[in-house]
Amino acid sequence: MPRSPAGRSPRTAEPLDALVGRRIAARRQALGLSQTALGEKIGVSCQQVQKYEGGHNRISASRLHGLAAALGLPVEAFFPQRAGEAETVELQTLRALTATAEGRALAAGFARIEDRAVRQALTRLVEVLAPAA
Repeated sequence: MPRSPAGRSPRTAEPLDALVGRRIAARRQALGLSQTALGEKIGVSCQQVQKYEGGHNRISASRLHGLAAALGLPVEAFFPQRAGEAETVELQTLRALTATAEGRALAAGFARIEDRAVRQALTRLVEVLAPAA
């Protein structure tokens, strides 16, 4: 197999693969999906989802497209922002929410609340408490 200039095989996972995997994991958790459920949505095993999320296996373009669709995000949401490029407000909010374990837990729990009135009440509560923090 040909090697890259850095001596790596073209199939060797890179730091960017790990970053993409962490962002996939954060979004999956925010939606309250298990690795098994995500794997079923995209046609792979939960072990394969684990490898993607851990950055151990690279993700093909078509698989990344399927993951983005299953997770309700554009493909570019999994990649770092390019210099000089502004993030959307939605992406900034998602990054801020998933930056902490508490935020990921809140998002995961919120996604499981079926009653819209309860979700709205919780949203109002967070908006009231946020400036006090």
